[in-house]
Order: sequence, then C-alpha cells, then structure tokens
Amino acid sequence: MVFYLSQQLLKWSAGTEWARRLSPLRLFSYITVRSAGAALTALALSWWLGPKVILWLKKLKFGQEYVDIAHQTAGSGTGGWDKKGTPTMGGVLIVMTLNVTTLLWAQWNTLIQLTLFSVLVLTGLGFYDDWAKITRQTGEGTTPKVKLWVQILLAGFVAFYIWKLPMHSELRVPESRTVLVSNLATTLMVPFYKYPLSIGVVLGLMVTMLTIVGSSNAVNLTDGLDGLAIGCTLIVSFVFLILTYLAGNIKAAAYLQIPHVSGAGELTVFCAALIGAGLGFLWYNCHPAQVFMGDTGSLALGGALGMVAILIHQPLVLVIAGGVFVMEAASVILQKGYFKWTRRRTGKPQRMFLMAPIHHHFEKKGWHESQVVMRFFILCFLCAVVALSTLKIR
Repeated sequence: MVFYLSQQLLKWSAGTEWARRLSPLRLFSYITVRSAGAALTALALSWWLGPKVILWLKKLKFGQEYVDIAHQTAGSGTGGWDKKGTPTMGGVLIVMTLNVTTLLWAQWNTLIQLTLFSVLVLTGLGFYDDWAKITRQTGEGTTPKVKLWVQILLAGFVAFYIWKLPMHSELRVPESRTVLVSNLATTLMVPFYKYPLSIGVVLGLMVTMLTIVGSSNAVNLTDGLDGLAIGCTLIVSFVFLILTYLAGNIKAAAYLQIPHVSGAGELTVFCAALIGAGLGFLWYNCHPAQVFMGDTGSLALGGALGMVAILIHQPLVLVIAGGVFVMEAASVILQKGYFKWTRRRTGKPQRMFLMAPIHHHFEKKGWHESQVVMRFFILCFLCAVVALSTLKIR
C-alpha cells in the first residue's frame, strides 16, 4: 500500500512544483527501504498489540488450563507445571502483525498472495486445533489425520498452481552465455551445485508438497519450550531474507549463479515483516513465557518458511538452514519407528531417546529449559551459516 500510494503521488506531482518536494517518496520503490520499514512496523505493532492480545486471550479463557502432554511425562523439574494457565493461541499476534505489515509495505504480486494465503489457511487449522485442546481440557485437539490432510490439500493446491501458471526462474550460465528457464515446480536446485536439476512433474509436485507439509509440522514439533520455535524461526527467516533479495535481483542472481525469480524481491519484505513480528512475539514468549504461540502460530510459520523456499527454488537449503527443525522432526520419527520395531521384534518396546521431540530428551538429562533453548539457538545459527555458504561454494 505504501508503494502504490507513493507511486501515485509521484505520478500526480510530475511536472508540478510539488515534484521536488515529493521526490523523497522514490525511496519507497527500493526493496531494502520497504523491508526495513516492514521490520520496524511489525516490531512496533507487536510491542503495542502484545499486552492487549494477551489480556484478550486471558479474558476469553484461552489459557493452557490442561497440563501439556510433554510436561506430564517429562518429570524433569523444569517448570512445566508452572506453565498451566498461560495464554495460548498467541500465534494470532504474529499472523495479524505479519499480514497487515506485508500488505502495507509489499507489492501484491502472485508470490506474496500465495504465501499469505498459505499462512491464513494454516493459521485457521492451528486455531481450530488449539481451540479443541482448550475446550476439551485434555491436550487433545484435531486428530493428526485431519491436520495432515488439510496440509496436504493446501500444499497440493500450491504445487499445482505454480506448475500450471507461467511462474518460472532464470539461471544465467556465464561459461556458455545462455539462460536456463525453469518451471518452479519441476526444477530443483541442489546446494553446492550450480546447475538446476530437472526432476519431472510428479517428483517436482511431491517435493513442493513435502517441503510445505514437512516444514509446517517440523516447526510445530519444535514449539515446546519458551522462545525455542520463534527464535529458530527468526534465524531461518534471516537466511531467506538474504536469499529472496538475491533471487529477486537479476544482477546479484547472475553473479552468484542462483535462479532469478521475477518478483521474489517482494518476499524479502515478507521475511522482514516476519522477523519484526517474530522479535515482537519473542519479547513476550521468552522464558518465563507470558504467552504461547500454539499451533495457531507454529503451523503457519513453518508453512511460510516452506512456501518462501519453494518460490525461490531453495527447498534443500531450507533443510540446511532449518537443521534444528529437521532434528526435532527426525527425533519424533525415529522414536516412534524404533518403538514399534523393538516391540515387533522383541515384544518389549524400547525408546531411542528419553523423550521426543529431542529438546525434551535434553530436559530429561537434566538441562535447564533456558540451556536447551540457547544451545539450540547456537546450533540453528551454525546451520544458517552453512546454508548461506551455499551461495559461494558450488
């Protein structure tokens, strides 16, 4: 909205005495300026709305009155029981701030519209799941099958949409002075390798769907300790802030030999808004948390990261940057798989970890909650550095 308003004012003032006075409005045509504006706006909105949203959730009695299943079995003395009654569904603060700020500062192209649509759908799914947990007071919300099917249908729609519509990327090859044009859904960029791989329609659609569904669930599984999920999301978002800017800049993309996606620069504004909204939420979510994001926020944030990665041809870089998310999801899969395998083989089920997701494993080993969170932040930062190194190491 700011971009369109500034351009309209410049157009109106052209050839008049107001042209010189309004010339600073040209700054709003730069993605860097609008990204900075989006981050600061989202942060300010989060700080302003945070106490109001927390109070609103308390009045509606949207608190976690049940004892979370994770803390029922943790027995680690890390304060899980003290969290009973803390407002949940705080993800509405993140999503509301993110959407308003993005619409305010970004150009409304197809990439932005697809991303915001995915965020809203996953927010609705997460909100219903949190609401079911609260009303039932058992910690049991929507069945996993229902959640998974909604995610699959959304991811399938997005995959089909970007396959059918003329959404392509361009990769300039200096050695041969050629330009490789690729479909977003059927071409895969591999980290540390500079040429795109054509993977076909079926595999391409599967990769797109797996990225969105997997990322959404991985962030959801990470959301178990104060500040853990949102902190790691901030670090990964910063990686994609850089990647989207480079992918949207034809000269930078050609120099680094990464795919240039027309309009991807606007996703930089989205990532900046996500960082601002995330920082504002972390202000209230750090230990001891005043509010939890719940599935309302975690499903949406994970889906947003997956969407951004898909739209700039970098789903495998998301695997690297989101290494902590991958580790959390893998720990749950391995735990369940090993439990079933040992029960079938020996008749006595065993566990690979003391508890899954893996952050609770370290709690069981005696780590304080804050220790787990800070050490996972360090791991996430290292993963982010490796992910950014893929820009030069090819």
